Amino acid sequence: MRSARIEPRFTVVGAGGGGLAMAGHLALLGHPVALLNRTPGKIAAVVERGGIQLEGALEGFGRLVAAGSEPAPLLETAELVLVVVPAHAHRDVAAWLAPHLRPGQKVLLHPGRTLGALEVEQALRLAGAPAGVLVAEAQTLLYASRVVAPGRVRVFQVKHEVPLAAVPARRTEEVLEPLARALPQFVAAPDVLATSLGNVGAIFHPAPTLLNAARIEAGETFEYYRQGISPAVARLLEALDGERLAVARALGVAVQSARAWLEEAYGACGDDLYGAIQSNPAYGGIAAPCSLQNRYILEDVPTGLVPLASLGRELGVPVPLTEALVTLACQVAGVDLRARGRTLENLGFEGAEQLLRYVREGGVRSWLPMPV
Repeated sequence: MRSARIEPRFTVVGAGGGGLAMAGHLALLGHPVALLNRTPGKIAAVVERGGIQLEGALEGFGRLVAAGSEPAPLLETAELVLVVVPAHAHRDVAAWLAPHLRPGQKVLLHPGRTLGALEVEQALRLAGAPAGVLVAEAQTLLYASRVVAPGRVRVFQVKHEVPLAAVPARRTEEVLEPLARALPQFVAAPDVLATSLGNVGAIFHPAPTLLNAARIEAGETFEYYRQGISPAVARLLEALDGERLAVARALGVAVQSARAWLEEAYGACGDDLYGAIQSNPAYGGIAAPCSLQNRYILEDVPTGLVPLASLGRELGVPVPLTEALVTLACQVAGVDLRARGRTLENLGFEGAEQLLRYVREGGVRSWLPMPV
């Protein structure tokens, strides 16, 4: 690590593909950044070498100010804490960080998936975080990336644009300003309902995994997007995406279709969703998961499809495909993903009107803990 006199301005939490890509990229750009991870062994190579090796769309060695597993020293001077972990770990990570945060700090979930900022606000409050910590979420991960070796990450592509929003929405610029100076790809979204309902991971991840379950269980090696999403699978995804768009319309939230999002985020175009997916160079070479106990089910269902279904029920919008996929995922995973997912009830909201008012203006909500 560099001299202890250089204090981190950004602290990235999480050492998966997204966390390494973000910390390494910020360091390559010359920003003082620290990497924090709960498991010391996962960052041993980063600590030993003093930084992160990037390859692919980003090339070079990003030298960090510090890396470690003790939150206090790595959070003390950070203006912005970037939480880059699977969304089903958000609650646990928030509780771990809470005693070490200070008023005025900003916590950005990168990404939040669906209603992530609201869950983390709840978890921070219950774990005793000080008043005045501002929570925000990004609509998606800036990078398509994978860890290829300890301390080394391959970045397939950097997205052109990623919206983010704070809770409440009137404070979004406070989060965007320090981040946009470093990474101008981040732009303001109207509120966290726009980022949450713009969560296309809920469209692209659970359904293809479930529809390729036999191949995955058999240990077959195949490209997730290029080979796992056939024309028929893509038609199902378009119908599922239609349910997401219908829920957004009922809330008065403007979001893009999955196909339009691919064009904006990656420049990938096609006559239909299948064509857009197949034309996306960033998806080439991304392997399918090797187990059904993976984040495409354990993360994207409770933090993506479950909240979408909850909003659909509250608003009276039919979401039969969403509900069916949640039911199938619960069977495959052997876990009640609905009970522990991000429903309005679990997040302390009595209805859509209260939710809308809270995310835009602030207000009152219940702070009861979510089911484990």
